[in-house]
Amino acid sequence: MAAGPSKPALSSRLHHLLKTYRALVYGGILFVGVLLSVLALGFFTPLASSWPFSAINPVTNTPGANYNLVFIVLGPIVAIVGAWLYGSYLTARRKFEHLMVTKSKAEFLRNIPEIEELLWDLTPIDESRYEAKKSELKLRR
Repeated sequence: MAAGPSKPALSSRLHHLLKTYRALVYGGILFVGVLLSVLALGFFTPLASSWPFSAINPVTNTPGANYNLVFIVLGPIVAIVGAWLYGSYLTARRKFEHLMVTKSKAEFLRNIPEIEELLWDLTPIDESRYEAKKSELKLRR
């Protein structure tokens, strides 16, 4: 009896999911960084007495540990990294869309190295769009 196709490894499936939902992941990292920064600001500023922070601060400032000290360090770092990742994704997306609009085969051929470099930052759907455009222009590369 022949064995059926085996499932790809977990790391391979995780890599594919992260590549497919790259914008959501990067947006989530940015959101978490901003949330941690807001929680830290809500503890160390006069905002601590306002409604949402008055309910949240007792949970983050436990007798054993003050998590707001961690938030004030990690929040801005995670927010900056998330903003950089999300911004680089949006920039790559915008450049890719601009380069894919061309109808000229010669212009497309000139832009192939840049498009292939941009595909590292984009999703598998964009890779299939690139392959379709190559076949539409009858390129064998």
